[in-house]
Amino acid sequence: MESKKRVFLIVLDSAGAGELPDADLYGDAGSNTFLSLTKSAYLNIPNLTKLGLFNLPTLECGRSTAKPCGAYGYSAERSAGKDTIVGHWEIAGVRTKRAFPVYPEGFPDEVIRAFEKAVGTKVLCNRPYSGTEVIKDYGEEHIRTRYPIVYTSADSVFQIACHTGVYPVPELYEMCEKARALLKGKHGVARVIARPFAGEPGKFYRTTDRRDYSLTPKTDTILDLVSAAGMDVISVGKIENVFSGRGITESHHTSGNAEGIECIKQLQKKDFCGLCFVNLVDFDQLYGHRNDIDGYAKAMTEFDKALDDVFANMREDDLYIVTADHGCDPLTESTDHSREYIPLLVYGKGVKPVNLGVRASFADIGKTVCDLFGVKNDLAGRSFKEEIGGGA
Repeated sequence: MESKKRVFLIVLDSAGAGELPDADLYGDAGSNTFLSLTKSAYLNIPNLTKLGLFNLPTLECGRSTAKPCGAYGYSAERSAGKDTIVGHWEIAGVRTKRAFPVYPEGFPDEVIRAFEKAVGTKVLCNRPYSGTEVIKDYGEEHIRTRYPIVYTSADSVFQIACHTGVYPVPELYEMCEKARALLKGKHGVARVIARPFAGEPGKFYRTTDRRDYSLTPKTDTILDLVSAAGMDVISVGKIENVFSGRGITESHHTSGNAEGIECIKQLQKKDFCGLCFVNLVDFDQLYGHRNDIDGYAKAMTEFDKALDDVFANMREDDLYIVTADHGCDPLTESTDHSREYIPLLVYGKGVKPVNLGVRASFADIGKTVCDLFGVKNDLAGRSFKEEIGGGA
């Protein structure tokens, strides 16, 4: 296989492929996001099935295909954690050896006092909370007092929710920037997240102006390496936020899956050379965290249908990798991320329909992307370029 001109790396946020051997240490024994989706009558994914998704040993459910049209496998996670940052960073070649801090009892006084001093006001909540429930329970008090709502989750996140009528979105972003500057060292959470909301009491809703303020990887990722080699690195969705903009030459923020999928289709028409790195967030944000199995299944069906056009319009030297970053099983009691394998589906003209087996690290993806572009690297991971038909 000759070096590829364009690689589309598409992350189906939270679409895990079965519990990892250490899932019980994270409270996730028995989690299997994709297998759970098969329990919904709304799941119809012929394209992913033809690529070999249900040929994975962790997804045995009688839907395997005798002749997959793509290379297929699944990857274990070597990093400590099960969140967006850890998953995406490992895909891009960076292993997180020490878990980011989490706050199951809320943030300590020293953190809250420092933040209140920085923004000049007290805060509400300071507990782990559902993002939709927290605005129901604290929204009216927030409007009355003008105190920002600060909350966390099972992930390493410091989230700030403000009504747009109390604090315009730019002011909320300023608060997040101040929080990010404070949260370092032992309190260096993976992400500070702006969560603007609007509406009236009883009818509050989150807007699409969410913004993540992530820590920056300490070593080079595929984004840095590919762009340094003079190629394009185009981000779609929250990829720019996950990597703090590093190594990205062009960014497209999206409001959700529909806009992200449309962006992929438009970028297919663009004459670029390099990597298009996509995150489709709705699977996680709208459905996984809300245990909405039918909503999740419908969204996956819509993505699969979009692949009809995507694959019909691919170029000779295009390659598509469809994967995930962690799990979020909608059939378990938990509404948090789950420690799971991620699926690995590879499609392109010239790609051998081989079984890639279980990969030891998400980083195999990043290593392969660099090899496909002929970019020298010392990333963690083992390339599968040769296995799908590439040369040495």
